[in-house]
Amino acid sequence: MTNAQKASTALLDWYDDNARVMPWRVPPADRIAGQRPDPYAVWLSEVMLQQTTVAAVTGYFIRFTARWPTVQALAAAPDGAVMGEWAGLGYYARARNLLKCARVVSENHDGKFPDNYDDLMELPGIGPYTAAAIAAIAFDQPEVVVDGNVERVMARLFDISIPLPTAKPALKAKAASLTPKHRPGDYAQAVMDLGATICAVRTPACGLCPVSDHCDARRAGTAPDLPKRTPKKPKPTRRGIIYLAQNQTGEWLLERRPDKGLLGGMLGWPTSDWTDAPRDEPPFAADWKIESGEVRHTFTHFHLILSVRTAIAPADCTPSTGFFLPKTVFRPSDLPTVMRKAFVICRAS
Repeated sequence: MTNAQKASTALLDWYDDNARVMPWRVPPADRIAGQRPDPYAVWLSEVMLQQTTVAAVTGYFIRFTARWPTVQALAAAPDGAVMGEWAGLGYYARARNLLKCARVVSENHDGKFPDNYDDLMELPGIGPYTAAAIAAIAFDQPEVVVDGNVERVMARLFDISIPLPTAKPALKAKAASLTPKHRPGDYAQAVMDLGATICAVRTPACGLCPVSDHCDARRAGTAPDLPKRTPKKPKPTRRGIIYLAQNQTGEWLLERRPDKGLLGGMLGWPTSDWTDAPRDEPPFAADWKIESGEVRHTFTHFHLILSVRTAIAPADCTPSTGFFLPKTVFRPSDLPTVMRKAFVICRAS
């Protein structure tokens, strides 16, 4: 047995006893006994988990699958309902692609996900990582699944000091060398679990690691310093104005943001542009009150600071944007996080 085979076997043995419990996962004992994962659940979880933690995703996944238990049910759902359930999870392009993919699978594939990497790559919103994860976890295909946890494990196992993202091809090649043909789905989840629980970012628990005997970085004493990363550029800060208004009957003025761009397709309050010098252009003329609190939020590429304005719309008001939503229909939980922060400031005033 080669060192790679020994490492993979040791990792699978560890996973059999230590697999994390997740609502979308089939436990290893059940999988060995013949229970197959639901490809819909695997796909949904993988899309939700992109740049998001398991802890943050779990509640969303349970609510989504309770409301839309099959890909056909999700495909038939109104866009606004899905975007509302997604609110707060961030990276909203994922929700738009979720609907596109569900509808393609429902209409063109009879509600069944393809069982191989190439065909999965043809679906909207599915890239190389997600296609490999679905093929491996749902269909036991020996695809190489590499996320941030796997990159960290590979960098340490092979003591690779090339900084990310330059090291990505080398780390994927090492991951491929360890991916077994036997139980590749369980192996993919095992190495991700190892990175999330034992081979942690700052304090790897090498004494508990099932593959420590095979780890070059442990022997070299470099494990806590890996993987290396190219320093990130500081994020710029943009500013803007956000307008919260009700009409005479208490309806809230909201708008549906354009499909493309930040918060695309989400419900939200009207805002100014987000720049160094935003223009104060409220949706209607009124005595707008400047609230004392500011909304502070960080997106992937920039920090945002929003000044909050509130007003009651005149009886004959015709806003330049948006629509008035009745209080009985309005749910703050349908708003993305940055918009909910403004609502909290408004309600506290």
